[in-house]
Amino acid sequence: MDEEKLLKKARKPGEDALKLHPFYKGKIEIVSKCIIRDFNDFAIWYTPGVAEPCKIIKKDKEKSFELTNRWNTIAIVSDGTRVLGLGDIGPEAALPVMEGKALLFKYLGGVDAFPICLDTKDPEEFIKTVKLLKPSFGGINLEDIEKPKCFYILEKLRKEMDIPVWHDDQQGTATIEVAGAINALKFVGKKLNEASIAMVGAGAANIAIARVLIKAGAEKGNIIMVDSKGILNTQRKDIESQKDFNPYKWDMCINANRGQRIGGIKEALKDVDIVIAASRPGPGVIKKEDVRGMADDAIVFASANPVPEIWPWEAKEAGARIVATGRSDFPNQINNSLGFPGIFRGTLDVRARTITDEMCLAAAYELAKTAEDKGLTEDYIVPTMDEWEVFPREAAAVGTQAVKDGVARVKKSKKELLKSAEEIIKRARDETKFLMKEGFIKHL
Repeated sequence: MDEEKLLKKARKPGEDALKLHPFYKGKIEIVSKCIIRDFNDFAIWYTPGVAEPCKIIKKDKEKSFELTNRWNTIAIVSDGTRVLGLGDIGPEAALPVMEGKALLFKYLGGVDAFPICLDTKDPEEFIKTVKLLKPSFGGINLEDIEKPKCFYILEKLRKEMDIPVWHDDQQGTATIEVAGAINALKFVGKKLNEASIAMVGAGAANIAIARVLIKAGAEKGNIIMVDSKGILNTQRKDIESQKDFNPYKWDMCINANRGQRIGGIKEALKDVDIVIAASRPGPGVIKKEDVRGMADDAIVFASANPVPEIWPWEAKEAGARIVATGRSDFPNQINNSLGFPGIFRGTLDVRARTITDEMCLAAAYELAKTAEDKGLTEDYIVPTMDEWEVFPREAAAVGTQAVKDGVARVKKSKKELLKSAEEIIKRARDETKFLMKEGFIKHL
């Protein structure tokens, strides 16, 4: 396939989106889940019958997880300040992304997710609003919030709320990137604890990826992180002056990059085994010559959306053995959608109070194992979204880890969690197929 055909293929999803979004006028809607035999049933589901469950919940708020859909409901909350590769586009423009996220939550994880875009850039207002929403939800998914306030918002909400709050651009991205790194390194015969790692981008995603990589066994000193101004090192006075504002980035200056390299992307990639890029959309952010300077059997993760930092075919031409992107139209999609539906499924099924890094790591290991069970290749290092069994497996691993970590309200065995997740996810997928078959969801 020549380059022009590849570029045409890469542009097609955007062209189709412009046709289909106005056709459907949104991607999600509320559908009833209870029986309505006749209008007398409304006396059960609404007044006067509904007063009885209300009285029970008034005595014990935890009963809201049993008598309402709260057990399976999360909020996707964003301020629209860092959307995909589009940047600060505002809450209204962010809504199509949040709707898409809700669609994935339902179809892949059986989770009922509501997009909520807030008209504020003030982190304190954001935090206050999310806390006020707590009684209606079993969990919170923070989405597309600019750094460094995303770190502060997540940290504060996790401390002050007793339902799970997670930031998909941090924990979700870290989960799938680590799963991919584990298998890619295994395929080329290298060990994570010995691998040299370059990271292009020093935002929320890569900071979290570095943290989970280290928990998985990577050496912090072997990580070289680079931002738009160059490699992070102790000479970066601009970062040191902001260390109280963004301590995570300064930590990477002083505790990573053991050799204290200087320079830019080219220098950061020199002789490294794997590069994990989570920066601005390309192409051309990472150049062919940068990849040529990497170690033998180089691994390139170009994760920017909608366009990766380097086109996969360019990285391959430059000598990369394994190339992954965030897109579904290329092999090795390293995308959060492999993580958050299963992780929240397992989290909700044990009513966890939080999502720990250990739960994320359990998900990463299960993702890696699922792909390994089918046989790793250069073009298959993580499962694909159409392998539906990965999501219940991931859910069971996460729920089991939550019980081990002591953050689960409900204790279930791994077998119980797997069976429950399979049933819930299958129901969600079958519903969509039925609605399409019967014409309630129409084709253009």
